Amino acid sequence: MSETPFRYETDVTVRFRDLDLMNQVHNGVVLQYVEEARVRYFRDVFDGDIAEMNGAIARQEIDYAAPITIGSSVTVRYRVSQIGDSSITMPFEVVADGEVAASGEVVHVVLDEDNRPTTVPSSWILNIRDFEGAPVDRD
Repeated sequence: MSETPFRYETDVTVRFRDLDLMNQVHNGVVLQYVEEARVRYFRDVFDGDIAEMNGAIARQEIDYAAPITIGSSVTVRYRVSQIGDSSITMPFEVVADGEVAASGEVVHVVLDEDNRPTTVPSSWILNIRDFEGAPVDRD
């Protein structure tokens, strides 16, 4: 998907209930894997609980490249490519048995206590830049 390496990855387990009638992981479940990995990124990189971080997904896109089946070894890779005034853009890849099965991008918007967009906390920016080990674009 990108020439910039993914610094964060986490494994997810394919469960029998994730399968559709074609015996592959349903496309909606792949998005659940992406969400699970994003929550882990926030937990691990920001060292906090995403439930305590008010925010919302503003945009999510995904391209499917290959099916995922039961018994597949699945890893979701994430990185931050851009930090806006109130948003964080996060490309991802879902890799199954060493092959990219899906890729895309999520835009997460930081919200205040009234659920309105607010500035990305400076501590998040520092944590992201420290973790990513490379400059992250700012709008």
